[in-house]
Amino acid sequence: MENIKQYVQENKERFLQELIELLKIPSVSADSAYAHDVIMTAEMVKSSLEKAGCDFVELCETPGYPIVYGEKIIDKNLPTVLVYGHYDVQPADPVELWTSPPFEPVIKTTDIHPEGAIFARGACDDKGQMYMHVKAFEYMIATNTLPCNVKFMIEGEEEVGSKSLGWFVERNQEKLANDVILISDTGMISNTQPSITTGLRGLSYVEVEVTGPNRDLHSGLYGGAVANPINILTKMIASLHDENNHITIPGFYDNVEELSVEERAEMAKAPFSLEKYKNALAIEDVHGETGYVTNERNSIRPTLDVNGIWGGYTGEGAKTVIASKAFAKISMRLVPNQDWEDITELFKNHFESIAPKSVKVVVKPHHGGQGYVTPIDSVGYRAANKAYTETFGVPAIPVRSGGSIPIVSLFEKELKSKTILMGFGLDSDAIHSPNEHFGVFNYLKGIETIPLFYKYFTEMNK
Repeated sequence: MENIKQYVQENKERFLQELIELLKIPSVSADSAYAHDVIMTAEMVKSSLEKAGCDFVELCETPGYPIVYGEKIIDKNLPTVLVYGHYDVQPADPVELWTSPPFEPVIKTTDIHPEGAIFARGACDDKGQMYMHVKAFEYMIATNTLPCNVKFMIEGEEEVGSKSLGWFVERNQEKLANDVILISDTGMISNTQPSITTGLRGLSYVEVEVTGPNRDLHSGLYGGAVANPINILTKMIASLHDENNHITIPGFYDNVEELSVEERAEMAKAPFSLEKYKNALAIEDVHGETGYVTNERNSIRPTLDVNGIWGGYTGEGAKTVIASKAFAKISMRLVPNQDWEDITELFKNHFESIAPKSVKVVVKPHHGGQGYVTPIDSVGYRAANKAYTETFGVPAIPVRSGGSIPIVSLFEKELKSKTILMGFGLDSDAIHSPNEHFGVFNYLKGIETIPLFYKYFTEMNK
């Protein structure tokens, strides 16, 4: 593994250009208008795995977008690492807030990334991080240093709930058999302090529709006499939190895991500056559940947020109208032991129960997944920590993430193996937002670190 830094430097420009080409394709799984682009991206990922050295690669058909599967089996007696990633991306909206077109990748320097960062939708989530694994694998094949077997499972529906992935995993357990699952779809504390994500929140995502009159009405003739669905919807949403920002849905907290004082003290050891956090977001103060600090609110506590709300006239100028309908998309981030389907049902029952008789309410569940916590004494965790320590010069800190990767719990249930979350992104990389980016340093450091995980994981399993 001594030559990995040299290999990365010699191939730096090619590695960057290959990722840029991948990022040019708008593989937005949420919008059927981009279906052709999603398929094209899957084919490009397939080609990259073939060129990197997989002995077998295929596009596996599913009820949705295909899953790219590849493998290199060198000895069935050796451990097998299963790499998971996704090639689909979030919608780029609002496009007008991007400083450069979301699917025309450019490298720009920033205060945090003086070496440059690639600005494009999917740069960090997850094309850039997924492609690190392809290039790390390429290095191990090119230098004959692959110490164990490797399988790749790259899907195209992560951003819309991974429904087809569950279908695929349940039907291909033998094909996907492994000793550890390796994922880079999370972040780390900073470019000088790596971290390993040991917990993920679950997710319940719903859409609500509030209907009043059977058509849009003149606000002068009907205002004050019939229910305005937009007014009603906003009141209903506002009632979902109390004065302490506690969620008011009955039963919502019944299974919430309460961390001990000792566990919360360990979490507090992670470097964090509240002032830098506020400055980075251009806010005067933080906001959240009473009794918890910021790094607890966004990781070990459940939340409920409106992700979109619309209704009535939103075009230029004025139109005095009472809308017939109002809509909102709402997500709930959940902690381990909260079942996402139970929470979805609790939300539906509560939201329908608080609606006045003057409107009709429909709650439409979209997707969700369970939370996950991984132990820090497993061989996989110790191998990851040793790899980070070697490349960064300091041990990784275990952290819980506020994000969700719903399929991680599914993997443990169906494949009976633990997942190691080796992320290389930063919180400031603006994933799911305009101007998403991924540091050149982070991209190349990932390629440098991943082969060491394989090395130490294999050694520790002897």
